[in-house]
Amino acid sequence: MQELDAAAAGTILIGADLDDALEVSRLGFGAMRLTGPGIWDYPDDVESALGLLRRLPDLGVTFIDTADSYGPDVSEELIAEALHPYDDLVIATKGGLVRTGPDEWIPLGRPEYLIQQALKSCRTLGVDTLDLWQLHRIDPRVPRDEQFDAIRRLYDDEVMTHVGLSEVSVEDIEAAQEYFPVATVQNRFNLVDRTSEEVLRYCEREGIVFIPWYPLAAGDLAKPGSLLDDIARRHEATPGQIALAWLLAASPMTLPIPGTSSLKHLEENVAAAAIMLDEEEIAALDKAGREQFERARR
Repeated sequence: MQELDAAAAGTILIGADLDDALEVSRLGFGAMRLTGPGIWDYPDDVESALGLLRRLPDLGVTFIDTADSYGPDVSEELIAEALHPYDDLVIATKGGLVRTGPDEWIPLGRPEYLIQQALKSCRTLGVDTLDLWQLHRIDPRVPRDEQFDAIRRLYDDEVMTHVGLSEVSVEDIEAAQEYFPVATVQNRFNLVDRTSEEVLRYCEREGIVFIPWYPLAAGDLAKPGSLLDDIARRHEATPGQIALAWLLAASPMTLPIPGTSSLKHLEENVAAAAIMLDEEEIAALDKAGREQFERARR
């Protein structure tokens, strides 16, 4: 049986053009699902969540994505309990959403709030400087430049080593670059959701790491007898594993972060790092996914 190792997907540099670039596994882990239902409160089985987190280094996963709003605070607290002082791990967190209950997410970009939350994440994670802090959403009710200026102050004060953005356009990224170097962009992107294709290509040109969230979605392509299903059978894999392998092959700048609360599912995701799709399979999946995306938009 082949050893499970995220390193099979290679590594990627966050902030490649900066002196303090961070090298991480190209297959990361999204820690949102380690909370209770509705991404609210603690999970029913805290020990299982801690055990899953402690398994990540053994699997070669060196990039963990979280946010202060997951729980809220719960995901960061569990990561700190399980993995601090982190050693060779990179912990990325986010701020800019406030929680008022299960499945409720409200953008809040007032400068004092963003500053407070970044400093609080330092305390919760037990670090003086965050490896990577990302603006979870740009708050449409607060001038964008005010939000970027607050982040610039945090960056200048070395509260975070690198800064990223989430769910943004190319124009948003270019505006943010006037205030700080944008090291990562985290937008929704997968086989059947190509809304952020332009953003991905921009990130490729600019050397910005692109973190696709909701990476396993495949829509009708996951149905039995579909192209995705056929390719999965050919590789003795699951459709989800092939969807991850396609994301890794779609661009050298992608850093997928599949999340789960199941150890079995985690190991299944990591196994996808070793799946090598050929050019024909990549092109066929790209075409099928793009066609489904276009049909859904009509």
